[in-house]
Amino acid sequence: MILEIAEIHILEGQNAAFEAAMDLALHEAHRKAEGMRGYRVQRCIENPQRYFFQIAWDSVEAHMVTYREGPLAPGFRERLRPFFAKPAQFEHFEQVMSYGVLPE
Repeated sequence: MILEIAEIHILEGQNAAFEAAMDLALHEAHRKAEGMRGYRVQRCIENPQRYFFQIAWDSVEAHMVTYREGPLAPGFRERLRPFFAKPAQFEHFEQVMSYGVLPE
């Protein structure tokens, strides 16, 4: 399993609308995505327009090929794009060590 981490910067004053749109987009796309195991959306305390979106995938290919080249990705991106202050950045990570239980 791999973890995709996306950094999203939204327009000021759009938090509630962005979070509602993200929730709807997640119900429409990611929960149906083949190879997607779970996700987490976190808002930065010091900079509330900054979010981290973490998505667990079976593999990089599940994200980059099966999902991104499939029918679900375009609608997800289009629903959120109006809120972006700049393009979202994402990378894939694999776990190399861990300790304890991280909060939900």
